[in-house]
Order: sequence, then structure tokens, then C-alpha cells
Amino acid sequence: MTQILDQYGRPVRRQLLDRQIAAPSLTGLRSLWNFGEVTSGLTPARLARVLRSAAEGDHEAYLTLAEEMEERDPHYASVLGTRKRAVSGLPVVVEAASDDPSDVKLADAVRLLFKRRGIRALLQDLMDSVGKGYSVVEIMWDRKASPWAPACYEWRDPRFFQFDQATRREVRLRDESDMLGGLALEPYKFMVHDPRLKSGIPIRGGLARLAAWSWMLKSFGIKDWMAFAEVFGMPLRLGKYPSGETPENVDILRMAVANLGTDASAVIPESMKIEFEELANVAGGAELFERMAKFFDAQISKAVLGQTMTTDDGSSRSQAEVHNEVRKDLRDADADQLEETLERDLVIPFITLNWGPQKNYPSVHLREPESADVKLLTEALAVLVPLGLRVETSEVRDKLGFSDPDPKAECLQPAAAFAPAPVLQPATKAQAMNREAAPRFSADQQALEGLIAGVMPDAVNAAATMGREIDGLIRKAKSFEELQALLAAYLDEAGEDPLQDVMQRALVAADMHGRDVIGGDGDD
Repeated sequence: MTQILDQYGRPVRRQLLDRQIAAPSLTGLRSLWNFGEVTSGLTPARLARVLRSAAEGDHEAYLTLAEEMEERDPHYASVLGTRKRAVSGLPVVVEAASDDPSDVKLADAVRLLFKRRGIRALLQDLMDSVGKGYSVVEIMWDRKASPWAPACYEWRDPRFFQFDQATRREVRLRDESDMLGGLALEPYKFMVHDPRLKSGIPIRGGLARLAAWSWMLKSFGIKDWMAFAEVFGMPLRLGKYPSGETPENVDILRMAVANLGTDASAVIPESMKIEFEELANVAGGAELFERMAKFFDAQISKAVLGQTMTTDDGSSRSQAEVHNEVRKDLRDADADQLEETLERDLVIPFITLNWGPQKNYPSVHLREPESADVKLLTEALAVLVPLGLRVETSEVRDKLGFSDPDPKAECLQPAAAFAPAPVLQPATKAQAMNREAAPRFSADQQALEGLIAGVMPDAVNAAATMGREIDGLIRKAKSFEELQALLAAYLDEAGEDPLQDVMQRALVAADMHGRDVIGGDGDD
């Protein structure tokens, strides 16, 4: 059996494709019981040590911090989840490398692969790298099926992995057999997504590192806010007793005042009384804490979404729509990088294991369907294809998200198609006398056909010239509105239409021929 090599020249061990390599264990380095809490009692000094250690190679505490930040802060979890789902929810479009039947076949197989269960969860797990800096998913291949395909995708805790000591870029598996350097990942077994949100090593690019300081300072403010509310949330309880009151009654009054905040009831001697005093300037303190919390939420929104308008209650719809464009830029950038990971770690292994290495592979695109583009495409094709523009059918199908139909599949057909005109042939002498002769062209009809054949080359050339000029305008235009303006200017500058001239000459020739046939002058 031929040895298969991955893109880095490493041999693929088929016997390991359906085995779990990075599964957690009860004991050892890859045990979920090894990780303690980080955010409890977090201080600025400790946070600085955690971030510094992560940059130096020990990122276990940092990854734990990133996980707990999502679990403890609703705002951070919300905006980070929005960033992830903006990409994981996009439709998957597969485009063939060319119109060659073999490339079309491979593209159809990849389309079926992305229609299997578990793809959406896979995309969500890979997008976990946005917060932490990288994400690893182990592929469990089904070698009993034909073709071989992933049976499931297992997300692996990023704390089970480490980076190489030299470049800090290669993800390696933590293992007792090599405590320092770790093990190289088995080819075609793991999908590693490390989006480049900033230049540098992957572990420094996660959004959790960027948002950690705002998150910690906000948590300090919330804690102080709760302490403030506990003290100043209720009015001051003031107990008064007359001069000369016995110590026993004073103790009763003191206990009643202390417990009044929770019991809301008290029993004291008639000579005593409890008054409630409203404290001044308390509302200003509450507003201070609220403004501080909103400020840090806004900083986290900017870090994760690139804007704040879609998360602020006071933003108008128009403002949110404008700022939403910024989020689309981030989404498209995230989608482009995820496409590369899917092609490198899933599409190429899938095709290579089943059909061998290829010169070209299908491309995967995560794109949002836009009805305006589809409408513009179909309208342009309806006009330009009859004028002679050549377009590959597979390219159109890929842009519309359609697969190539099976030869035996029932396909859509036009509602009414024009049947081609029958070709009329003169009867031959050998034709039997008892059969009705086929209709033949008369001499006048044949002359008219000759007129049409005479002008047809000029008409085809004129239409082809116009088609090439319009095709150039379409390629030049960057928007539908710009195309409309270019077409209007083209029609204004074109002057006399060559195709119109050909049609006028043909009509004049047909009219003259008709007059000659009927022998009239046509004055009536």
C-alpha cells in the first residue's frame, strides 16, 4: 500500500485514524482534575503573572482564566458568543477547482461531507480559539465506510496541548513520554485553528488576554457596588432611649436595631423608639458604580465586536446598522481564516485518504447569501449569455450554492420551451408515389431565406461586439449603481447601433422582396 504523506512530509499512520489519541484521563497530564480556579481572589499582580507565564510557555493558568471569564461575566460571554456564532452560522459553499469531471466529482463529495451531522458543532468548537488563541479538534475517522469520512469530531481541552520551545507556534500534545517538548500531532488526526487576530505567537492573540484587565477591574467595581448597597441600600436605623434606662433595656434596643434589617420587626419597651434616617448623597455613589461597570462593558465590546452600538440600549437603529458593518468586517476576516483551516485539516485529508493526492482541491467558503448579488448575477447572465459571453456552468452553480446534478436526477425545466423548426427537405425521385410528399420551400421562400442568411453574419458580429463591450463595463464596475451609470454613458456615446443598422437593412430587403412577389407597389 502506497505511503501517504501530509503537507509537511510526515507519513500518515492509517491504524491510528480511528483511535482516540488526546482523550482525557483520570490521572496524568491530560486530566481534567488537574486544573484549579484562577479568577477567585484575582489581583492585578496575579493577573500580570498569569499573562506573563502564558507568553513564556506556561499557559495553563491563562486558559483556565479565559474559560472562567466566559462563565462568570454575562456581558463577555454574550459578545464573545456573538463573535463566534457570526461565523459558525454561515452557510458552507464548496467550489470545484475546475470544470473537469474529476474536480466536479471531488467537490460533490466534499459537499456531502459538509452536510453530515456535527459540522455546526465543529465550527463552533474551532471558533473557541477566538477567545483563547487556539483550538484543537480531534477527528475520529470511520474506516469501515466508503469513502472514509469522519465519524465524529471531538473537541479537546486546549490545556492538553503546548507549543514548541523554539517558535511557540507549533501545537504539540502534552504527554508523559516527553514532559518538556510534548509530542507532534498525528497527521490527518487533528484540526488546529489559531486565528491571527494580531501579529505574534498564537497564545498572545486571544481576546481573553485583551479583555482580562477590563474584566478584572469591572469585577472589583461590582464587588464594591454590592458592599455599598449592603451598607447604604437601607436607611440608617437609629435607636433612642430616655436617660436613666436600665442596661437590660438598652441591650434589647441594640439587638432590635441590629436585627431590624433582616427581621423587619422588633419588640422594645414603650419608652424607647427607633427612627430611620435617610443618608445624603447616596444616589451619586450608586451612579458612579453603574457608570464604571458600563464603561468596562463598552471596552470589552470594542475589543470583541469592534464597536458598541449593537450592545448599547441607547443606540438608535441607524447607528447600530452603521456600526454593524464593522462587525461584518470582523466576521468576514474570521471566516476567511476558518476556511483555510477547514481546507488544510479536513478537505485535503478527506480527499487524499480516499482518492489520493491531487494537484488542485475544492475550495470551501463561509459566506452569507445576499439576494441582491443573486439577482444581479441572474439578470446579467440572462442578458450577456445570448450575446455570446461564455460562462462555466460549474462556476455559476458554486456561486448560487447548487451542486452538479446527477445524470439520473429529475431537474427543473423551463415552463415552455420553443421546439426547433423542422428542417424541410425536397422530395427525392425515389420516394414512393403513395406517400405524401414532404413540404418544400418555394422559390420565393428560398429567396427570402437567402436574404436572411446574407445579413446573419453581420448581425452576429454586431451582437458579439456589443457583448464584449458590455462585458468590459461589468468587469470595470464595482457596484450595481456604477454599472447602471456606465451603461447609460455607453448608450449615449455609442451613436448608431450596428445591430439596429443590420436589422433595418434586413427589413428593407424583406419589404422589397415582398413587393416583388405580389407584384404591387405597396401604396395601399
